[in-house]
Amino acid sequence: MSKTDALISWEEIGDVKTGRPNLGQEVPVNIYRLMQYSIRHVLSMEFNKELADQILFKAGKLVGEKFCRDYLDTNLELPDFLTQLKNVLLEQKIGILRVEKADTEKMELILTVAEDLDCSGLPLTNSTVCSYDEGFIAGILKVYTGKEFTVKEIDCWGTGDRVCRFRIFNPV
Repeated sequence: MSKTDALISWEEIGDVKTGRPNLGQEVPVNIYRLMQYSIRHVLSMEFNKELADQILFKAGKLVGEKFCRDYLDTNLELPDFLTQLKNVLLEQKIGILRVEKADTEKMELILTVAEDLDCSGLPLTNSTVCSYDEGFIAGILKVYTGKEFTVKEIDCWGTGDRVCRFRIFNPV
């Protein structure tokens, strides 16, 4: 059992079909954001913004690892893997992925996510806010390649852009 599997399991999340027979699995994005942004706020107030971002990154990474293991075929070549990731993110209504750049030799990527859960439609804050998403992408790529990646959001709704843009590279 991996460290991720020990911390996150579908059993912990429960049987949503049984528990929500009338309301189902979907919830409005603004309700999801209330939860996420309240957690971010409390962490920032109790500690500081940097630590809050680190914690959200780590949480996103755990979920990204679990997501990759359970939803994606890690035996695919990178272009096919990214296409599959794009399709699954769309099916799950997480966001609309686009690959802007993919250097398969260096494993450097530029990805954009439009209509993402975390920030699409936010007012201008002059800062990026998708640290959870950075971790989510890093976790997916770690499981896919077995290597650690640096994922940095370089554009965001919070900075006035209309997509989240992530620069991804293997820091080896």
